[in-house]
Amino acid sequence: MSEGYAIELYLDPALENQVLKAWNVFARRQISTKLINTESRPHITLFSTSFVDSTKLEPIIKTFASRQEPLSLSFSSIGSFSSDNNVLFLSPTPSLSLLQLQVQLCDAMKKEGVEIGEEYRPDSWVPFCPVALEVPKSRMAEAFSVLRDLKLPVNGYAMDVGLVEFSPVREVFSFALGNNLES
Repeated sequence: MSEGYAIELYLDPALENQVLKAWNVFARRQISTKLINTESRPHITLFSTSFVDSTKLEPIIKTFASRQEPLSLSFSSIGSFSSDNNVLFLSPTPSLSLLQLQVQLCDAMKKEGVEIGEEYRPDSWVPFCPVALEVPKSRMAEAFSVLRDLKLPVNGYAMDVGLVEFSPVREVFSFALGNNLES
């Protein structure tokens, strides 16, 4: 039984490799292995819920993806959410095109009767790409040091959008952005 679903924005191979390098350094130093162990992909979560019929999402996401274009991204800062999970992340510069993409997705979901939780509403959503989860508090300074070595900004493109079931993490499907349905 799954805990929920997330709609994720996936990165181009070069940008994905930059994020994977950070994941691997965290794993080698035994700071955090959670993202690698769960076989996640580098991503930005656009929407997540535990209350949805996943079969209803495929046509919504397919149509949504077909109407988008690959999106320029620039991970320009690092940050953390201090909670029980101690998440470290790369933060994309919040471009108008990224913010509009997320709003358009939420609008498409609302039209189909899917409720949008508080943290994914347009005035609350914080775009981020997780690089370490469950970092021990005693290793946070070291973890930030690892991220500073990344030489930001790291630039690339968002190329695909996919649906992921969790836990465990399993990609249900993904679609390329701009893969026009009419062609």
